Amino acid sequence: MRVRFWTAGLALAGGVSSMAVGLSADVTKGPLLPDLASAGSRMPAPPAPTQAKAQAPAEASGPDVEPGPAIWLREIAPGETLDAVLAEAGLAATDRAEIALAIGAEYDLRRLRPGHTIGVVSMQDELPGRVTLDVDGGVRIEAILGDRVLTRVTTPDPEIISLAGEARIESSLFAALEESGMPARFAVDLAQMLGGSVDFRRDFTGGETLRFMWREARVGDDPVGQPELLFVALDLGDALYEIAWPEDGTGRATIYLDGEVQRVFAQPVDGARLSSVFGRRVHPVFGNVRMHTGVDFAAAQGTPVQATAPGRIAFIGRRGGYGRVVEIAHGADTMTRYAHLSAVSDGLAEEQRVAAGDTIGRVGATGTATGPNLHYEVLVDGRPTDPLSDERLTEVAARKAQDGLALEQLAKARVRLEGALADSMATEGRL
Repeated sequence: MRVRFWTAGLALAGGVSSMAVGLSADVTKGPLLPDLASAGSRMPAPPAPTQAKAQAPAEASGPDVEPGPAIWLREIAPGETLDAVLAEAGLAATDRAEIALAIGAEYDLRRLRPGHTIGVVSMQDELPGRVTLDVDGGVRIEAILGDRVLTRVTTPDPEIISLAGEARIESSLFAALEESGMPARFAVDLAQMLGGSVDFRRDFTGGETLRFMWREARVGDDPVGQPELLFVALDLGDALYEIAWPEDGTGRATIYLDGEVQRVFAQPVDGARLSSVFGRRVHPVFGNVRMHTGVDFAAAQGTPVQATAPGRIAFIGRRGGYGRVVEIAHGADTMTRYAHLSAVSDGLAEEQRVAAGDTIGRVGATGTATGPNLHYEVLVDGRPTDPLSDERLTEVAARKAQDGLALEQLAKARVRLEGALADSMATEGRL
């Protein structure tokens, strides 16, 4: 389990911002901490003062048992503010201000919604010792009160599971994936990798089959992050395309046609959306029709950018509207360009050799860009070509593939797919 600690020296505010945070009166979850399983649902009222009385010594008895902490729980619901709920729990205004600032620094309180839970833990002196907030994915934000406020964020380790599915294409690739319950973003992955070999509008006439195997991280039933493809089989009837990813996580996928190695492909940005293709288009900044000399992948700022084929670093620097770029030479006549980068990988230098899948930089918005994205180009003899259809670059990578190992990889992937599909059908049968 990953735990992060911060100590925040927070100035005491006169009040708390009126963030709309509601809480229902029902206690629907167990204690937030394992050692509080026997705690009550309300902080006890202070005991009435009593006068000591002289009494005869009592017979020896067992050791005194100190009372444990008490926890006050409420589940989020519309209609109340965080400050009002903490006041109801008995917290002083200064404590409420510190807690709101501390928790708000780690989690946007505007994102609170039903299902999230707030707990106030009081100790023996009945003063609040900590406030906890449980949100999606098993994440817990905890503010521990004292001379200073210690904020702790705990994230559970996700479970990695493998899944498989099968779909038949009747109208479109996206519709087939959606109907079968598989991630629709896989359609983008296929477009990137098979765009030069398959026409996704003309080659689909209905009845084609798709089989996928992928893995994803989950906390409980909630997926975390993006799914990771392991194997794809696209049967067009007269051609069978298969894509297998290595188990080492390098992302260098091998594409097979009818059981033989066709090419090797490494995506420049994992999990990105193909936002603009090669060809003439209306420029998003200047507004006129211009030739778009590459393809754009929309991704979050700082997402790793990887080399798509082995080669030699030919240039690192800035090129006008491209912003910060890295250029890689693949033989004498082919080059790839990675533009709008926010940063270049530490230690990367010109003339350095890189392999397909090596991280060379980070997605950014340098140069002429409307937002974070990677502009990716393939140039042959200095002329831009469509990165999704040009075969020269993929031939460079394919020559590096060892056919014997690649075919062994394909055989293993097929076996794993059949096993995963059988497990999936067995699970559905039990359900």
